[in-house]
Amino acid sequence: MPSLLFVCTANICRSPLAEHLMKEKLAKLDDLPGDPAEDWRIESAGTWGLDGRDMAEGVRQVLLEMGIKPGTHSARTVNAEMLSAFDLILTMERGQEEALKIEFSDSAGRVYMLSEMVQERFDIRDPMGGPIEEFRGTARIIETILSQGFDRIKHLTGDRQRG
Repeated sequence: MPSLLFVCTANICRSPLAEHLMKEKLAKLDDLPGDPAEDWRIESAGTWGLDGRDMAEGVRQVLLEMGIKPGTHSARTVNAEMLSAFDLILTMERGQEEALKIEFSDSAGRVYMLSEMVQERFDIRDPMGGPIEEFRGTARIIETILSQGFDRIKHLTGDRQRG
């Protein structure tokens, strides 16, 4: 089963947004065998997770606007055991990527920035504290990367599956 962990800072904005957008993308796929939404493990966490907190209200609102039911969320902080369970770990910022690679060197080869899935390297800005339009903009950026970078995501999660 391919597994993917999205990581941001507090695990209340960008990473749960990416988690839900990826699950929605998988649920709509019909070119993969079986039920992709059931066949993948997609989760999120934070480098400084606000453990137990729900996702930001702006994230919940944007997901609902997109027709996605956000369900429950409980923020959590990454740790070595968690990271070892995932084929691919995608961060929102360079600093998060660097921190994970340094602190959890055993997982370093599976850590990338989300933007690298489209052959670029840029931070996805945290919308926390901004107006709802910033949350919408962040959702559009993440959704675009997930669509355009999906083949690379499949490839990188599949490498560990085959290895």
